Amino acid sequence: MSDNSSLDDYILSHISAEPEHLRRLYRHTHLRHLYPRMCSGHLQGRMLSMLSAMISPRRVLELGAYTGYSALCLAEGLAPDGHLHTIEVDDEMEDELLELFATAPGGDRITLHIGDAEELIGQIDEVWDLVYIDANKRRYVEYLDLVLPRIRPGGFIIADNTLWDGKVTDTVKNHDAQTVALDRFNTYVASRTDLETVILPLRDGLTLIRRR
Repeated sequence: MSDNSSLDDYILSHISAEPEHLRRLYRHTHLRHLYPRMCSGHLQGRMLSMLSAMISPRRVLELGAYTGYSALCLAEGLAPDGHLHTIEVDDEMEDELLELFATAPGGDRITLHIGDAEELIGQIDEVWDLVYIDANKRRYVEYLDLVLPRIRPGGFIIADNTLWDGKVTDTVKNHDAQTVALDRFNTYVASRTDLETVILPLRDGLTLIRRR
């Protein structure tokens, strides 16, 4: 979102309403969890829902569930026989996520996997229509290389946080591991002729990738 709060308020009041169960989840995340900014929220959530609906994927893979907000948004656009698999590394989130998916609209179409994404990606025997990357920022290139062979031609990848508060524009000044890794990811994606790429300056940066 922009730095102009009045413009942000205008945008939120002129887009589709945030579903009530997601509004409650967003508030719960802010009240009960560290780093609540990691939760997608109203604008990005509606964007993810719409992108999923436009693609109408049968199989979706999410890397990084956090509190489950983005998974529920992506599940809104699934094809009638579609299913979403989400991987979360923090095992302390397992019970909360299982309870959420058991009760929230669309949660019955989501399977939770707990563990390291790099270990689990190859264990899920699917061909993906859509992959959402929002896990360890230092490993985005490795995630991409692991999922690409399993994405159908014409399939999509969405990568979150790819602008990292604008830090990626100056990795000399901002040389922390996350910034350097995200810049590496952006450069790597841009160099690949088998991918079409657009970066949206939405919140912390959202990259849309299509496999040719």
